[in-house]
Amino acid sequence: MKATSRELRFEPADNKRLANLCGPLDANLRQIEAALDVGITRRGTRVKLTGAAESVERGATLLETFYAQAERPLDLDDVQLGVIDSLNPGIDAEDAPRLMTRRRDLAGRTPNQREYLEKILAHDVTLGVGPAGTGKTYLAVACAVDALERDAVKRIVLVRPAVEAGERLGFLPGDLAQKVDPYLRPLYDALYDLMGMEKVGKMFEKGAIEIAPLAYMRGRTLNHAFIILDEAQNTTPEQMKMFLTRMGFGAKAVVTGDPTQIDLPRGSMSGLIEAQEILRDVRGIAITRFTSDDVVRHPLVGRIVAAYEAHTAKLALTGRSDQADALLRGLQNRSPGRRG
Repeated sequence: MKATSRELRFEPADNKRLANLCGPLDANLRQIEAALDVGITRRGTRVKLTGAAESVERGATLLETFYAQAERPLDLDDVQLGVIDSLNPGIDAEDAPRLMTRRRDLAGRTPNQREYLEKILAHDVTLGVGPAGTGKTYLAVACAVDALERDAVKRIVLVRPAVEAGERLGFLPGDLAQKVDPYLRPLYDALYDLMGMEKVGKMFEKGAIEIAPLAYMRGRTLNHAFIILDEAQNTTPEQMKMFLTRMGFGAKAVVTGDPTQIDLPRGSMSGLIEAQEILRDVRGIAITRFTSDDVVRHPLVGRIVAAYEAHTAKLALTGRSDQADALLRGLQNRSPGRRG
């Protein structure tokens, strides 16, 4: 692709605004470079962008927008979220579902994230499937907190299979909560961010938030609960069926997972992959499939995910099934799911 360049001049000179725009040691400019794959050089009030024409134009628009906001220092979060918003110009924050959490600015940043929120609010069972960093777990927890705050449910139940990511951690000391704590840490982090650590602690004491290892779910009926099954790619088909049939009256369930990161023993079928096929046409169940375009993390994460997906597809085309086996287990079922 032919490279192009464009120069911006921020005049009259405002050194404080320029410093807020660029960040310490031009860290904000480096983030924009990484996110848009452009080169940015600055000399005084002049900034030059080099790269693909579309990326250069998007970068120039971003810099002008950030400069207008630079009365206060801009941190890396401001820059990264601004970049993501610029990649999804059709998203109107005013039309986004409003959730009752501590984060007033919480909203779906991409079309798939917006669709995911709408499906969770409209369906009793929702599957969120896709790569790391797409907000599957965080947005599910946000919806659970919203439902609890509005008294739509009486408790939040957090469930995750205790499967290690390729390592054997051995015996873990403590009571049941302490044993499964390492596996549920991403869910805790989301709760602390959305409710505050002190309030989360009180909710645990009251039983309004409960941790439930998947292995101990059999035989239970969960009424008026918002249930989240995280890392569901590491469930077996039997475990997935068992989990989905725990729902009682007034319950809502969200199942999240990344089929490309299965840690089950080789040859084991993932319950998440099977569930997508079995449940795709069941009324009341919705499926949202995320892609690398939905990643809301460091700009390189989206590229890493896309590179791995391209590599997996290449291995499949060349017939090198032995090398691609673990990766292909997650990519073999990417057909569109039910949207209703």
